[in-house]
Order: sequence, then C-alpha cells, then structure tokens
Amino acid sequence: MNKPILTIVVPCYNEEAVLNETILQLTKIMEHLIEDSLVSKNSKLLFVDDGSKDQTWNMIESECEKNSFVTGLKLAGNVGHQNALIAGLETANQYSDCVISIDADLQDDINVIPTFVEKYWEGIDIVYGVRDSRETDTFFKRNTALFFYRFMERIGIKLVPNHADFRLMSKRALDELLKYKETNLFLRGLVPLIGFTSAKVYYDRKERLAGESKYPLKKMLAFAFDGMTSFSVTPIRFVTFLGFLAVLISALVGGYAIVQEILGHTESGWTSLVISIWFVGGLQLMGIGIIGEYIGKIYREVKQRPRYAIEVDRFISQVKEKERELVLK
Repeated sequence: MNKPILTIVVPCYNEEAVLNETILQLTKIMEHLIEDSLVSKNSKLLFVDDGSKDQTWNMIESECEKNSFVTGLKLAGNVGHQNALIAGLETANQYSDCVISIDADLQDDINVIPTFVEKYWEGIDIVYGVRDSRETDTFFKRNTALFFYRFMERIGIKLVPNHADFRLMSKRALDELLKYKETNLFLRGLVPLIGFTSAKVYYDRKERLAGESKYPLKKMLAFAFDGMTSFSVTPIRFVTFLGFLAVLISALVGGYAIVQEILGHTESGWTSLVISIWFVGGLQLMGIGIIGEYIGKIYREVKQRPRYAIEVDRFISQVKEKERELVLK
C-alpha cells in the first residue's frame, strides 16, 4: 500500500492570536507522520479563511511562502464554520487519500492524529475524535451537552456523543459525504449516516491557547436547534401532541364548568378566561414558529444557492505547480 496523501483541514475565522502556534504544532505533527512513514511527503495543511476581518489570511499567505506544508483557501465572505469546513473538505478531496478536520484553536489534542492515521492503515474509513470527559467544562455546559446528546438520540438522530468536528475520513467516505447537497449543514449528523467502518479515539480537550471562542451560548443553542430541525420532524409532531393535549384539557375544563353550572356553584370572573386564552395562544405561536423554521429551511434548500464562494485557492495552484515540476523532471 502506497503512503496516503493526508490533508489536515483547518477552518479559521479571526484566528490571528493562535494561528502561528497552530501552524507550528501541526507542522511538527506532519513531520513526525512522514518520518514514521505513515503519510506521503506530499501531505498538506489546508487553512480555510472564512472571511476573517483580522490578519488571518495575510498570515496564511506568508506561511505558504515559507512552509512547504501550508496552503490556504480564502472564502469571499463569512459563511459559517460548517460551510467553511465543507469548502476545505471538497477542495482537499481532489488530491488527498484521507482528510483530517480540526479547529484552529487546538483545543482538540493533535497528539492523537498519528492514532487516526494508524486506524486508517487498518482499513477504517471514519475515525472520530471523542472527548474522554467534560470535567473542564462548567456545570451548565456539561449538563446541557449531556441533555442534548440524549435528546437527539431519543428523537432518532444518530450522533457520536462528545464528538465535534475532529475526525479523519478516507477518500471514499468523503466522496459519499459530498453527495449530500443540503444547504443546512450539520456535519456531526451527516457523517454517521454514511455507514462505513468507523472507530473512536478518545482524548482530553485542552483550554484555548488564545483569543475568544467562536461558539458562545447563543451560537451553540442555534447550532443545536439547527441540528434537530435538519434531521427530525419530531418537533412538529410534539407541537401536534401539545395541540391534542390542549384540546383535551379544554374539554375537561368545559365539562367541569358545565357540572358547576348545574350545581349552581359558578362565579363570574375573568382569570380563567385570560389564562386559557394565553395558554392556547402560546401553543399556536409556538406551533407556527416551529413550522416556520421548517418552511424556512425548505425555502433555503429549494433556491440551491452555492454554500460558499472561493476568492483565492492556494491549494489547487500549489498542487498543479508540484505536478508540473514532476513532469519536467
């Protein structure tokens, strides 16, 4: 078996504070992989700039000139983490035998990357990096994460608990992933759908080296809700259940009111009327909102707009330049 060409895809958004250290550490890992004959010397580090407003792209371009491993992809605008990641995966897939995705903050342990590649040599198509524990998280974040994974499993969404986007995928697995053309991307849910052989590698997540997290609570909640509505109609069915429940409660209260009227125990008042109006009105608004979320997703999907636009592609140009040099030799 020939040594596989590995590309490590790193989405970046305003990462100037950590980028130099990230490049340094990933370069060392790549050198060790080559020394151990695990990957080809033509392997690359592909940094995808997701419309950063700081010096991230300038730093990537500078490293492209100095570091033979480093290459870059500059998107025309900020399209979000998942779209930036898929842009890098699609680009890398053209010239790679396997691809590893990892965030630029290096909270994921890069020391397990050799284990990823060893699993690939064993014939594994998808290797998931899974957090061994969440002891470093706050009480709120740890428990909400556990609730999220349990809830997603309960409504029929197949996820790998405590796995984000740190994974290795073989070319054939990536080929299958890229057949999914939806605009509303939730890669953590899509990858397990492929069904090829997979393995888990456990690691301890570290603190962020520098800079700020790109996933505050608001974004995390939006991301979780997007995942739920992208893979399951259970929320709509839940609203239907609430509607039936509201009708049942109304029927019981109506029956109780009739009995009280017959017994002559009724008293005039508006409290019960107002509460019932608010209750039913709230159910209606919630139902309309959830249904509207699904309609909004359909609206975005049917337009079939491109998920991203590439402004500068250093990866393809460098690969083609390397091919020309080999031909001339």
